[in-house]
Amino acid sequence: MEPPLVIMRCYFNLIDNYEKILDHDGIEVTDLDQARVQAIKAIEELLEEEEEFAEDWRNWTLEVTNETGKVLLSIPLNSILH
Repeated sequence: MEPPLVIMRCYFNLIDNYEKILDHDGIEVTDLDQARVQAIKAIEELLEEEEEFAEDWRNWTLEVTNETGKVLLSIPLNSILH
């Protein structure tokens, strides 16, 4: 018998030195690896939608937090930019 999946809600906040764009809804994931995959997907979608402004996102970071606001992982957007 498999153990039940533990679901956690993660929030994907965009931050730079001057402002924060907070995710108030979040998504449910089963682990940190799934959160990382979803975070990279979200960054790629953002950059695709805002392709002409990709350079403007260079100094931003996507922080993945839990329900209490603890930062679980941090991905600089410039690491995704090509």
